[in-house]
Amino acid sequence: MIPARVGRCDDASGPAADVREEPDGSLTLLPRPRVLATLGVFPLARKGVTSNPGSGEGAVERVASALRAAFPGRFTDDALLHWGPKDSAEIFAEAVAGTAREGTPASAADECVFVGEDHQERGFAREAGLRTAAHPVFTVAAVENRPVFWARIELPEGRGLPGLKAVADHNEVVPVHVASARLVLAMATMVGAAALEQAGFPVDLRGPVEETAAFLIRDDRPLAPDHASADILGGATTRATAAFGLVAGTTTRPLLPLGSAPGGVYLAVPAGSAIDDVHLPGAKPGHTERLFPDPALLSRPGEAWSRGQ
Repeated sequence: MIPARVGRCDDASGPAADVREEPDGSLTLLPRPRVLATLGVFPLARKGVTSNPGSGEGAVERVASALRAAFPGRFTDDALLHWGPKDSAEIFAEAVAGTAREGTPASAADECVFVGEDHQERGFAREAGLRTAAHPVFTVAAVENRPVFWARIELPEGRGLPGLKAVADHNEVVPVHVASARLVLAMATMVGAAALEQAGFPVDLRGPVEETAAFLIRDDRPLAPDHASADILGGATTRATAAFGLVAGTTTRPLLPLGSAPGGVYLAVPAGSAIDDVHLPGAKPGHTERLFPDPALLSRPGEAWSRGQ
């Protein structure tokens, strides 16, 4: 059951929709996969938006107009629309205060859920006392205080990405990177992981997502002679271990290893970390890639593979 006063403090131009600028200068918001279905799960909950529309003249109205067109009847309470940078806990505290109605006090902060793919913004929302979700799919989990985990999903022989997509699209599972036809990095709850396992897709849960972000660190350095033979035997594991060790040696921030990746290693870093905090010493640009949750990845993995990812 959803508590009556739980609301969504969402970002219309982040995890909820993509933005397209039209020739006349107006904006069109294109709802992302699974967003409308998730909104439908909460028909009685008040829904709000926190978004930074920019500082140009008429910026707020352009975004607000696009929001109304893309999500008719969904975000109708102006008191729950908050515009500005999400670079501190202040805007999230204002969003909670905006839940007050005439004769009714504002909701408690932990009765509100902020949905945002940016781990730093989720950190600020947590600082203001809100619950958070890294993708709209995990809103129910946030309401129910269930954790979301980084997960490595294996595809056995005879099972392809379309079969995995069919399961993931109806459960609490969102991919963040398609490593190969046999491995996908994702976010998943225990409920989602159980559904995958039941469908025949082994899952390795690595650690809670919370306010962390995932990165792919590519390592194309020649292995030292004493590691070369081990790499032949151990496959990607040796290279991933070496890459993780080098990155860990360049930062004081705690890193969570998420296992081997194509030509390198996956790792998660806490809120407040910049991309410069997680790179191989001397690596060329492009060797570190931030990964984002996207349900559509399983239907277009070739885009990543064509870039050598």
